[in-house]
Amino acid sequence: MGEIPHEKALVERLKDAPFALLGVNTDDDKDEYKKKLGEYGVTWRSAWQGGTDGPIPTKWGIRSYPSIYVLDAQHVIRHIGPRGEELGRVVDELLAEGKRPKAGG
Repeated sequence: MGEIPHEKALVERLKDAPFALLGVNTDDDKDEYKKKLGEYGVTWRSAWQGGTDGPIPTKWGIRSYPSIYVLDAQHVIRHIGPRGEELGRVVDELLAEGKRPKAGG
């Protein structure tokens, strides 16, 4: 939950940008998970998995927590593991990349 302040600031700063944050939570207790969402002010989509063997962690091969993947506009994983200010930096770079004119265009 230590990344939530950084994620919250990023979501707010990029609210009008082509950006989405998706959280995947592996807590066992769904009620506790929902309570934490409210306590921490999570406003972005967050999928409860009911444990580390849930469908998303299993499909993505998640072995450590938190795991952060940054995908580009074509859904290609471009960064794994950026946290805090670095997460904001790599997201900003990808958004800027998407605004550059295409070669030959």
